[in-house]
Amino acid sequence: MDRFHAMATYVRVVDTGSFSAAARQLNIGQPAVSKIVAQLELRLQTRLLTRSTHGLTPTEAGQRYYERALAALQEADEAELAARGAGKGLSGKLRISAATTFARLHIIPQLPAFLEEHPELDVDVILDDRVIDLIAEGIDVSLRMGNLPDSGVVARKLATGARSVIATPGYLSKKGEPTTPSDLAEHNAILYNPQPSLWTFTCQGAVVSTALSGRIRVSAAEGQRAAVLSHMGLCIASDWMFAEELRNGAVRKVLTSWQLPSIDLWAVFPNGRLASAKARQFAGFVEAIMAVK
Repeated sequence: MDRFHAMATYVRVVDTGSFSAAARQLNIGQPAVSKIVAQLELRLQTRLLTRSTHGLTPTEAGQRYYERALAALQEADEAELAARGAGKGLSGKLRISAATTFARLHIIPQLPAFLEEHPELDVDVILDDRVIDLIAEGIDVSLRMGNLPDSGVVARKLATGARSVIATPGYLSKKGEPTTPSDLAEHNAILYNPQPSLWTFTCQGAVVSTALSGRIRVSAAEGQRAAVLSHMGLCIASDWMFAEELRNGAVRKVLTSWQLPSIDLWAVFPNGRLASAKARQFAGFVEAIMAVK
């Protein structure tokens, strides 16, 4: 039995909570995963896992083995990276997740440079506007924007961006340009479902809260972009989401003397795991990208 492979398999089983989920992530059959764990228990002469209504859970011995195995895998990852040297790059597979629009605009166009730097690395990009279970999906690092709902997550802030009220010149020519936040009540807003309807603006000490309303509410940022670019209304969004259109004049900001709360971009790593060298280097790569936006 390959001890290193057995450790990695066992860690994946504990992370996912089932043989079947671990098998899917490892691209092997469930019987193979079960056999590896059984052989591992036989060699260690102790029970590592118990079945419950919540799935597989480690025994006391299994938890100790998991923690040591996780640290050993991390050390092996770091040792391999050090031995290969900075010029050799990363290898293996890196699974990242990100919001669809943000990744399409800012991450995927930059991936060729990252892949060229690491020619032996494969990257899986999972695009989803929802917050997904990183462990269940086998994600190494997730790019998330806004407030992090779980204070216990392992996260690193990569960038902070501005939010603005954004509309096309075509829409503003028909509906007029708002001059104060309260004017937004007279406009059709394209609402993005995860965002609040009530926004707070500040200007030289003045604070105004305004509720947006509109006939269109979308569940993905791509829909909000499409509706705004079709001159259907204005929206509140990060400048990142309309970066190219703001540069070429396809959209413009209004109420520019009023400030909205900024938005943070985070690299989030799976709870309970040490971030891999691959995940940390990718987070640094994204941080460098956003520093020049």
